[in-house]
Amino acid sequence: MTVTPRATSRHYLMCEPTHYTVSYEINPWMDSTRYTDASLAVQQWRTLRETFESLGHVVETIDPIPGLPDMVYAANGATVVDGLVYSARFRYPERQPEGPAYEKWFADHGYVTHTAEQVNEGEGDILSVGDVLLAGTGFRTDRAAHDEIARVTGREVVSLELVDPHYYHLDTALAVLGSEPGAEQVAYYPPAFSDASRAELERRFPDAVVASERDAACLGLNAVSDGLNVVVAPGAVDLAAQLTERGYRPHPVDTSELLKGGGGAKCCTLEIRAAR
Repeated sequence: MTVTPRATSRHYLMCEPTHYTVSYEINPWMDSTRYTDASLAVQQWRTLRETFESLGHVVETIDPIPGLPDMVYAANGATVVDGLVYSARFRYPERQPEGPAYEKWFADHGYVTHTAEQVNEGEGDILSVGDVLLAGTGFRTDRAAHDEIARVTGREVVSLELVDPHYYHLDTALAVLGSEPGAEQVAYYPPAFSDASRAELERRFPDAVVASERDAACLGLNAVSDGLNVVVAPGAVDLAAQLTERGYRPHPVDTSELLKGGGGAKCCTLEIRAAR
């Protein structure tokens, strides 16, 4: 199937990294002895937000909370499908207060929320592609959460096992390029997945963009697409070239300071999907 890229307007929730630092280590990217520059992180984050707004998207923000430096990675805070909010339930104690904080934001803004019983890390591991949810497991999100969100949303959920700790969330190893039904397209890094999950991705997305090791190593797959415009890490040069060949428009945005915590553009961006 040939996908013709087409932009659709999006609605995002973000959190400014006012309190950003790397004070603990819960993924291989984090080194608490390495200097982090909160002011640079804020500057890069603001450029990211301005890029989304320049592309015509709506960006709302949640207030950062002192003591929660990873709150900037808003994608982990919840999953929003058809206007329903499925809360995050974080694995590590350092991040556990983020789940209720994000759920409260949504409840205060009139959304129907479902408090997760199972461990999951929001859109970090649950990505919407057409009418299906791709759900990662192996490091952060329990497989039982896949069953739970299937019941909550009524969507088909496809479980994908991650096997490389550098790609600990699904959104570090796979990017959704086209999410509209009938125009589904993804890019992914095959070595991040188990053999069975790789086979499932090949079956479902035979024309997928296959990322190089260089793309993956700079978290190039932690990208945000509106169906045409793809905000991507500057270092993902192979991926950008492939996207251009297929009619997408790459927009390199530097989030290198935020990469020290293990996140890029997508980690900073939670999509709010309204009911169809």
